[in-house]
Amino acid sequence: MIVGYAGAKQLRKREEGTGGLGFIDTNGKRIADIVVDAHPESFQLEKTGSRIFVNVPDKKEIEVIDAANHSVKARWPVTSAEDNFPIALDEAHHCLFIGCRNPPQLLVFDTETGKQIASGQVAGGTDDLFYDASRSRIYVLTNRGFLEVFQQEADHYKRIGHYPTPPRSQTRLLVPEWGALFVAVPAQGDQNAEIRVYQAQGR
Repeated sequence: MIVGYAGAKQLRKREEGTGGLGFIDTNGKRIADIVVDAHPESFQLEKTGSRIFVNVPDKKEIEVIDAANHSVKARWPVTSAEDNFPIALDEAHHCLFIGCRNPPQLLVFDTETGKQIASGQVAGGTDDLFYDASRSRIYVLTNRGFLEVFQQEADHYKRIGHYPTPPRSQTRLLVPEWGALFVAVPAQGDQNAEIRVYQAQGR
């Protein structure tokens, strides 16, 4: 198991730009640490390789970590937008999807070259996004009350959906096997909290 952290020592040094990932075994024992350049946000692990892709928004970069030797092997600059927080991985096609808040954009990086290869505007900032490999789609739930859906077509990404969602619906879970995106809607005014299910259409 891998966790991102900014522990007591790291928090004291945050202004100097340190954060890290901690490796924890199945018994809960920390077995290794990797220091990154600033506080890490979301990250993705390869299934067929040893790389970990980490968003580091304070440094405007994606750090690529070698999980085998616990070291940073590359730093990919994020230059076309800022506040790169969520991340998703299409390992089969060597694509990394990054959600940025300023301006709100979906960026696509080639994991073989570390270069940005595509981008698309979204309706607002996002805390998370998902890649549905079975349908070649990217789902982005924004803080402006919209669910954005992009279709992957070779090296192009076409927006095929722009659906309104309740305000503050930021927590979600994609279950690709069911073709379902579960969205947690907090209680607001006279309306109770609820879970909304968005069902994918098509292949």
